[in-house]
Amino acid sequence: MSGRMSGRMNGWTSGRTSRRLLAVLVAAVLAVVGTVAVALLQTGEGRRTGEAADVLEPPAPPEVAAQQLSSVEPGKQVALRRGEQRMTLEMDTDYTPSAPSGVGTDDYRCFLLDPELEEDVWLTGSQVLPGNPDVVHHVILFKVDADQVAAAEELDAKTVDPGWTCFGGSGLEGDFSRLTDANWLAAWAPGGDERATRDGYGTRLEAGSRVVMQVHYNLLKGATPDRSATQLRWMPGDTDLQSLHTYLMPAPVELPCREARSEGPLCDREAAMVDLRQRFGGAALTADALHLLCGELEEPSETTTCTRRVGQEMTVLGVAGHMHLLGREISVVANQGTPRERTLLDVDLWDFDDQGSQPVEPLTLEPGDTLTVTCRHEQWLRDKLPAFEGQQEKYVLWGEGSTDEMCLGTLSVAYAAGAPTSRF
Repeated sequence: MSGRMSGRMNGWTSGRTSRRLLAVLVAAVLAVVGTVAVALLQTGEGRRTGEAADVLEPPAPPEVAAQQLSSVEPGKQVALRRGEQRMTLEMDTDYTPSAPSGVGTDDYRCFLLDPELEEDVWLTGSQVLPGNPDVVHHVILFKVDADQVAAAEELDAKTVDPGWTCFGGSGLEGDFSRLTDANWLAAWAPGGDERATRDGYGTRLEAGSRVVMQVHYNLLKGATPDRSATQLRWMPGDTDLQSLHTYLMPAPVELPCREARSEGPLCDREAAMVDLRQRFGGAALTADALHLLCGELEEPSETTTCTRRVGQEMTVLGVAGHMHLLGREISVVANQGTPRERTLLDVDLWDFDDQGSQPVEPLTLEPGDTLTVTCRHEQWLRDKLPAFEGQQEKYVLWGEGSTDEMCLGTLSVAYAAGAPTSRF
């Protein structure tokens, strides 16, 4: 089988703003969030070294050089369980990566793969088989529902080369718009072993569905061809398994310029929003809509948070975080500030290249329980990362570009009812 591939606004939603209106507003805005701009990790001498105070800050996470990747041992396979099989989906042709803008050392490319499913199956694990370990930095897999295949094929057909440019997502609806049932399947990094779901669980993949394989290519060792593949573990659709879903927890971002550099033209929030709209159109509205979703004021801060109440019984089985290049810390906590508080994720030194999901001891949440995602972003990282070479400091909002930011927790959950009863 192959294919080508902050202040809390406690009463915000009562009175003047109904829950129904809130859902409509958030749905309309989040539906347009998809593909984000490619990270340009530029190199060169003479880049600014930052302020003297910056040397007191902890060092930024190191970049992973491409020459290191080829020396990483391939991941190990996990023994198949009773009733499990493997299918391999491979890119049809070689792809030679290149920085989309002509500069930089990174390329994010999405490839559409066809498992040729005539019947529904359960996905129960995954592994990535990099064709060229010198350039394949990490991979994320996304589910493409049958009704989205035409849109994916349209993206794929826009360029002569296989696949399409993507950053942070697949570019299809569902990356961020279905908060209780997103389309993320798995993440992989070099050396990572094959991953299998917990016994008794799987992700449903319906007949006619496709898979998007997003590959991050690192070009530090040169742009050489690649033809990678993913190997999926699966069971027949009539197997008695409990369905896994991806639950998204976004928070708004309101990162101001540093005081010593606050006179720049984009250090004003309104100017930054205009810039965001010019680059991404209607998707820029997400920066404001997340305040409605989370009930948070538009207050500039390095730290952002969002607390949501669970709407139906679910069990959390895994957790991951997502930020961009200015991210420093991210945490996800259940029932924060109560005797039943439990930390599910706590990353105090964010590494953009390590975003895989981590299994957790199963935690069952009831309606009314809370989940809180908290992120800290740092402007001083601009002075350490070559991606920001030559760029002026700006007020940073939620956006698709690598010089914009996100704050997102992702949970792997199983619903007691089998499926979510709402999108939010």
